[in-house]
Amino acid sequence: MKPDDDLCLCFHVPRRKVEQFIRVQKPRRASELSECFGAGTGCGWCRPFLQRLFDSKQPNSESLPEPAKYQSDRKDYRRQQSDDC
Repeated sequence: MKPDDDLCLCFHVPRRKVEQFIRVQKPRRASELSECFGAGTGCGWCRPFLQRLFDSKQPNSESLPEPAKYQSDRKDYRRQQSDDC
């Protein structure tokens, strides 16, 4: 995933914004990343990835899936969510 690829697909929050938020705002908990344009407050798919960036000493070097795979896996996640209801 490149810096300008959306990390939060619900609210179109790019990875770069999340990394900058972590660097500048220095959140104390991963849940505070929701203050970055609502990241993680939609379907929930991106929360584990937000957590990985939050936990990383160098978020910009953290490896995340390529956009096509990320979006495809999210579709499966959303489908599973709707099947569970």
